[in-house]
Amino acid sequence: MANYTWPNNARLALSLVVNVEEGSEYSTKDGDRKMEPVDELQVHVAKPLRNYGNESNYQYGLKEGAPRIINLLDKYQIPVTWAAAALSLERAPELTQAIRRRKDEVCAHGYRWVHQFNMDKDSEAQFIQQATESIEQTIGKRPQGWLSRYLLTDNTRDLLRQSGYLYHMDDYSADAPFYADGDSNSMVIMPYAIDSNDMKMWVAPSYTPDAWLKYAKDSFDTLYQEGAEQPRMMSLGLHLRIIGRPGRIWALQAFLDYVTSKTDVWCATREQIARHFIEQSAPPKTNQSGQFEQHPVTSHCTPASN
Repeated sequence: MANYTWPNNARLALSLVVNVEEGSEYSTKDGDRKMEPVDELQVHVAKPLRNYGNESNYQYGLKEGAPRIINLLDKYQIPVTWAAAALSLERAPELTQAIRRRKDEVCAHGYRWVHQFNMDKDSEAQFIQQATESIEQTIGKRPQGWLSRYLLTDNTRDLLRQSGYLYHMDDYSADAPFYADGDSNSMVIMPYAIDSNDMKMWVAPSYTPDAWLKYAKDSFDTLYQEGAEQPRMMSLGLHLRIIGRPGRIWALQAFLDYVTSKTDVWCATREQIARHFIEQSAPPKTNQSGQFEQHPVTSHCTPASN
């Protein structure tokens, strides 16, 4: 049984992760030998050509999807973690400005949205460093978490430790944070969830917003119920170009309506959750002045104003 609780004895920590990949996907304009599968049809084109239509489909996420999502997050006063490819932020100053205004967290999602599992150790180390430095420059704060594109290597976690990362997301094995090696001297794992991810509506368009909303609410209900006995965390992955579409954004609003109706849910960034977990489940650490380190936590999810 876990030996910690969430702030104010909340039954559930809710972590919304908004992925920002647009503008750093595979494309011949950036020197790649291939391009991303064409939009939601998942059509694969073997010939290395520049697909302007597909690029515009990704740009939709920045031009239209992002404003819709940010408007909802502002309305419901929900803090989120942006899992962002660093180059995407470099190329999207309006989105970067909004993230800074909201004081949200940015988790590194690579320098570009490419497959890091193909990299050797030196290339991967450079990839991590490049992403870290870029995000620190655009956001004004060094990223504390990392999420790879699908797969990682045998070196990833050690390289992240050496680079000073607080937590790692490439794990789907639990519904609460845990230590990678089972002790408080190792990296915190903040498990992600792909079953409730809106990506399912991208790779299988027949998976409707109604089905996604029901699954998200059912997941929330189960974890909320279990939270009466042990700390639970719900991770919900979103994408600008997916949930930000006119026919889907309503489902996110309906979900936020539902969760903000509860009074004992802690909506927080992944960094806040990770730091709280560390402070509650490891010996206290002191700073250079000898005082205990304190990190702010947000309040419970706030209902939207009428």
